[in-house]
Amino acid sequence: MNDLCCDIGFKSINHTGEQLCGDHVDIAEQEDGSTVIVLADGLGSGVKASILSTLTSKIISTMLAAGLSLEECVETIAATLPVCSVRGVAYSTFTILRIIQNRMAEVIQYDNPHVILLRDGANWDYPRQEMSIGGKQIYRSVIRLQENDVFIAMSDGCPHAGIGVGYNFGWKREDIISYMEAMNLCGYSAKLLSTMLVDECDRLYGGKPGDDATSCVVRMRRRVPMNMLFGPPGNRDDTDRMMSLFFAKEGKHIICGGTTSSLAAKWLNKPLRPSLNYEGDIPPIAKLEGVDLVTEGVITVNRVVQYAQDFIGDNTCYDEWSNRKDGASLISQLLFEEATDINFYVGRAINPAHQNPDLPINFSIKMNLVQELSAALQKMGKRIKVSYF
Repeated sequence: MNDLCCDIGFKSINHTGEQLCGDHVDIAEQEDGSTVIVLADGLGSGVKASILSTLTSKIISTMLAAGLSLEECVETIAATLPVCSVRGVAYSTFTILRIIQNRMAEVIQYDNPHVILLRDGANWDYPRQEMSIGGKQIYRSVIRLQENDVFIAMSDGCPHAGIGVGYNFGWKREDIISYMEAMNLCGYSAKLLSTMLVDECDRLYGGKPGDDATSCVVRMRRRVPMNMLFGPPGNRDDTDRMMSLFFAKEGKHIICGGTTSSLAAKWLNKPLRPSLNYEGDIPPIAKLEGVDLVTEGVITVNRVVQYAQDFIGDNTCYDEWSNRKDGASLISQLLFEEATDINFYVGRAINPAHQNPDLPINFSIKMNLVQELSAALQKMGKRIKVSYF
């Protein structure tokens, strides 16, 4: 293993009038630390396509993660899924990205648009080996990974965008490459890059997609640690130990909560300076030398949880938190976009101010926030460690 990690993000839009998407992305981890990502595009659209793509991606990712060969995977799919009586096609098309211990990438493609690889900010024409498995023409590539490599896999709903609306023959591959090269210059996360690509497809379709469209982006980046302190310890005698462990950790440091930040200021022997700037309904932040961000506690973290749950879904709130400077937005920027490894230091102290029955805040809500935020961050692919005091 090396100090690289893969940042994975994907987004889909449904064929207009359909409640289910005919594309499906599945991610599976192998015992050796490798990651298998499968994007499957089911035949047609709607329920039938959704079932086909879900089964295809699940079968491939599970079998590959278990160490079985590609030939066995394809043969299993052909034998398992039904054959379309009209087209005579047995299963959906698929793209497989296998990130091998963050050192090598194996790319396997069947009838989906070819994966785009951005290297050093520009399109890189990687080698492809053509092979036949079960009568199907498969393309296989093995690529040695570099930092900031960006893989862009997509279903055919992306290059078909704009047919009869913005373009005569859809959004050409070279135009998609140019668009993604420009977006990649900003260093956006994989989730945001995939969101931008699919949102642009939706725009080209005039808001009425003529096909399911999915983009899955894998971005190779270096690990970035982050540390977040939330709440004072249950036993005040543990304050020094909690602060020592927190500040000894590599990476940026975030402190949430008024009492917690006061304890940190005392431990650091530095003044805590509240900010007078107040944006929206989130309490203002504060400044403390030696700490990268100081915010209020439960109200701020609750908003971060809301943003996190939206981020792993449709990512509709990105414009809201990415441009604001309130505490919840700043935490979101650090945790969602920048961090890869996050250490939570959570105090079990019960805040007397939260025991008022008229307030919707209590100890269990605080613990639930930590659990919900940790779960959402793990779904983003972050490494999470939670320590309680």
